[in-house]
Amino acid sequence: MAPHPTPLLLILPFVIVTLASHPPPTPAQASPFPSFSPPEGGLTHLAVHDKTGEVYLGAVNWVFKLSSNLTALRSHVTGPVTDNPRCYPPPCVQSCPHELAQTPNVNKLLLLDSAHNRLMACGSTSQGICQFLRLDDLFKLGEPHHRKEHYLSSAAEPATMSGVVVPPSPFGDGGGGGKFFVGTPIEGKSEYFPTLSSRRLTANEEDADMFSFVYQDEFVSSQLKIPSDTLSKFPAFDIYYVHGFHSEQFVYYVTLQLDTRLTSPDASGERFYTSKIVRLCVDDPKFYSYVEFPVGCTVGGTEYRLVQDAYVARPGARLARALGVDEREEVLFAVFAQGQKNRARPPRETALCLFTLRRVKERIKERIQSCYRGEGKLSLPWLLNKELACINSLLGHAANAARLKRPGYWDGVWGESCSAEYQG
Repeated sequence: MAPHPTPLLLILPFVIVTLASHPPPTPAQASPFPSFSPPEGGLTHLAVHDKTGEVYLGAVNWVFKLSSNLTALRSHVTGPVTDNPRCYPPPCVQSCPHELAQTPNVNKLLLLDSAHNRLMACGSTSQGICQFLRLDDLFKLGEPHHRKEHYLSSAAEPATMSGVVVPPSPFGDGGGGGKFFVGTPIEGKSEYFPTLSSRRLTANEEDADMFSFVYQDEFVSSQLKIPSDTLSKFPAFDIYYVHGFHSEQFVYYVTLQLDTRLTSPDASGERFYTSKIVRLCVDDPKFYSYVEFPVGCTVGGTEYRLVQDAYVARPGARLARALGVDEREEVLFAVFAQGQKNRARPPRETALCLFTLRRVKERIKERIQSCYRGEGKLSLPWLLNKELACINSLLGHAANAARLKRPGYWDGVWGESCSAEYQG
């Protein structure tokens, strides 16, 4: 058996803090911090307006708007919904042969679309349709549900789906509404749902083009699907999108997925998972720029590879000094659980790891350059079911891109910038 290529494993955190429980403060130490609890519990998502500081919460059957000091201002009911998860399309569009019941609607996606003064709230019922709510008062502006593209995910687990809203370009992007990137587990339904896609956002919530793919022709579209061959061999394979964000000309996702090189196809065997950073160019409608590579960190010789949550922010003055970076630098904060097993019930031992996006980009660039020197292999087993040797190119970046310009033939092999030559 040929040896596996050495993966690009990003284990370069600046700071690692092992998390542990602490005793509650004594009454003398307690501070009167403002708080808010949804009446039915089940808080799943939070979004903060970058200008007003107002807070939007997604929960089971509800969306809430709070002031910056967490005073309740508005609320919007999203459930329960008469539904059955086996209905496709949802019963609001076509009669369903399965028995319907009142079903809690778990908020799976809560995104601010500030350019259009609206909030996007997507739930677990009706195959993942979304509501658009006005930011001011949570008035329902629309709920697209008439086309296949309006159904984003049937997965009910809330912390596994992530979206990124890219605002309209000031120079015009054709539709004028911006773009919406969404990553979701598919639970084996590859015929219905792509695992990653980019969609159009229109100014009118009821526009027929809302959520249509940014690009689609007979052969290629703005989506990646998990191949049926992969699901036949590994029925449990899926990709869980923990966090997504937009930085410069790229969209990133922090993901967790089944490690097909460590997991046996035997359904009764142990399952191993790996965390990966996914990146693609904002203006790449055909997903040729797709790249993914492993990410994790090590504490005292112990690997932490099960990402639990992530967030991107700029460090404060004290943290920036401790890290030796500029306060304006973007930092990825990620929490990992120990090992590579038990995704659903991860070990309690966790670590908080910090990575600068500058260093992430440098590592991607280093991998690109090594592949163009003919070092290593292109490995994307879940999508390709095979590996391709890197070819030493004397003709430069464009020649390699021409050889590999098809969806999925990227595993750490893409340019450090998104130039126009790869956007069409």
